[in-house]
Amino acid sequence: MWRVANCCHNSHEKNAYLKLWNMTKRTPPLNALHAFVVTARHLNLTRAAEELFVTQGAVSRQIATLESYLGFSLFQRHARGLTLTQQGSQYLPEVQAAFDLLFSATQKACQENAVIRLKAPTCAMRWLVPQLMKLEAEHPELHVSLTTTTDHTVDFKTENFDAAIVFAEQPLHDKQAYKLFDEVVAPVMAPHLIEKIGIVDNEPNLSAFTFLHPTQDERDWKLWLRNNVLRAVTMRKNQHFDTMDLAISAAIQGFGVAMADITLVEEDIRRKRLVKPFVESVKTGAAYYLQPHPQHPNSTQYETFLQWLISHSEDLSN
Repeated sequence: MWRVANCCHNSHEKNAYLKLWNMTKRTPPLNALHAFVVTARHLNLTRAAEELFVTQGAVSRQIATLESYLGFSLFQRHARGLTLTQQGSQYLPEVQAAFDLLFSATQKACQENAVIRLKAPTCAMRWLVPQLMKLEAEHPELHVSLTTTTDHTVDFKTENFDAAIVFAEQPLHDKQAYKLFDEVVAPVMAPHLIEKIGIVDNEPNLSAFTFLHPTQDERDWKLWLRNNVLRAVTMRKNQHFDTMDLAISAAIQGFGVAMADITLVEEDIRRKRLVKPFVESVKTGAAYYLQPHPQHPNSTQYETFLQWLISHSEDLSN
């Protein structure tokens, strides 16, 4: 730079050269380039604006910015749409190729450093977290970024997830969804609590307990009692929770007897945090599903994640 600048005979020539050098090295406006590529594909400002999620005026301003930068027009405006100018037609292929290369490199980088964004309801955590720990132990190249919520559904149009665990009270009519397991409920309680209350006719004295409900309408308890031949049971003392997970946590602490999904409490029973005092259980008609994004990433990591969860849920039904 110093040597070139000193070749200029006077300060005016030097300043003109520096201005030209800076213009040639300046990064072109990338947003405007993207607007140009999209507009050239549609040859319609309205459709380009819809794809770019901006206003038609914003697209026009981006095109004007690029034309000002280049020093020539890219489009000819007509009543029914646009056509490319000769300069625009010559400029487009290489710009399009550059964007294709950029998107390809970005997709490759994302796949090689895959982070699978998973949404799941809090009620599924007791089953899901141990599964994810096993998954990442077997496949350390995978990383699942988990977001929990009390919402049982997912809207991929507005939510930025690659997949979701969905709890549905009716069969989920989605060809891409996989049923993980049915909700099957039965009473559970802390071991020390059943010893304290005692046994009557070889069964726990249920009426002596506080009944822990995962819903306000008490439907799970009512369903189980209707489907099991027991002596008259009166739910005198009741506590209601917003989620089944909270009811289960209260049962572990000895607050009362909870109606729980036996799949969700499998680990708690194995570790003797809970006991299942009755053999009888009942299906509620609800189920947990794995719902992939309709346009999920086409990668080995993603397929491994899906197939691993599906295969481990199949073990529950065998």
